Amino acid sequence: MSGIHLTREVSDLDRRIVVALQQDGRASWTSIAEFAGAPVSTVTRRGQQLLAEGLVRVGIVPTLGSEGHVETFFVRINCTPGSQLGVAQALIGSPYVRFVTLVTGKFDVFAEVVIPGDSATYAHVLTDLQAIPGVERWRSDLVVHTYKVSFDWGRQLYDAHAEATTDPQSYMPAPNTCDPTHFDDADRAIVEELRHNGRASFQSIGDTLDMNESSVRRRYERMRNAGCLTTVTMVPASALGMSAETLLILRVEPSRIAAVAQTLAHHVSVRFLAAALEENSLYCEIILPSTETLHDFLTGTIAHLKGVRGWNAAMELVFMKRGFIETPWWRAQVASAGGVESVS
Repeated sequence: MSGIHLTREVSDLDRRIVVALQQDGRASWTSIAEFAGAPVSTVTRRGQQLLAEGLVRVGIVPTLGSEGHVETFFVRINCTPGSQLGVAQALIGSPYVRFVTLVTGKFDVFAEVVIPGDSATYAHVLTDLQAIPGVERWRSDLVVHTYKVSFDWGRQLYDAHAEATTDPQSYMPAPNTCDPTHFDDADRAIVEELRHNGRASFQSIGDTLDMNESSVRRRYERMRNAGCLTTVTMVPASALGMSAETLLILRVEPSRIAAVAQTLAHHVSVRFLAAALEENSLYCEIILPSTETLHDFLTGTIAHLKGVRGWNAAMELVFMKRGFIETPWWRAQVASAGGVESVS
């Protein structure tokens, strides 16, 4: 989307609309206006503009495991000099890759790979991805438990919401909790439409798929109530004035992993939290307003958690895919940083 302007001024009303969409990507403009404290007509116009510009994207995807059992691997990649963008683009194109970001630190690219089937399939998929031109070193770590995946981190911008703990009801459903029998071909077609436009009306989906509106609505509500759908609202953190997107790998005493995870999961700034197989690790993604607030969180919160032995950290430079959905602004973001020649 060449029309995306990441440097344009985003008003406080725009931010409030985005935060409301993070909490419920399919919320009515009336309920969003109530949260934002502005007239419905104004909120509708501004919200539709944000979506049309691609500054915000709402998509709906199936819960992990909805088509059968899956396992997740967190991957850290070193690239040959100058090949980072090419490697990341190849990962974006893989249907197995849920998350991709360029990072600072010891590695160049972090990715999350979700693989169905058994160990033979894992080996096949990971080996193929490791063969991407430009990959110099590849480390895969099995995710053994996911404690939190949420999209409401923008709440911390507003005093009335900043100190409230994240509601577990807003978390992405845990992997492998949705019975695959909940989906048939019509359900899959509905979800595919919602993947591209999570705010599409049931009537428009019905018109596209030659189904009646009530049938689309009924099927959607059944899948959602069964925990088989996840609403993903994506926005560049910088658009909300947040400049510290950080991935942490915490080293934790084995007996304290669950306790540390439960404490961290309550913080609205923690977007992702999972236990990994290697070295008693917790992978933690946090989004904060500034380097100063990041320092305060590390030294004032994490450093005082009983059982935490230390951590490695990497700043996210640009995330390119999340929830299996490519972010619509990453090319503009890279181009504005001088990497336009490498982006196609």
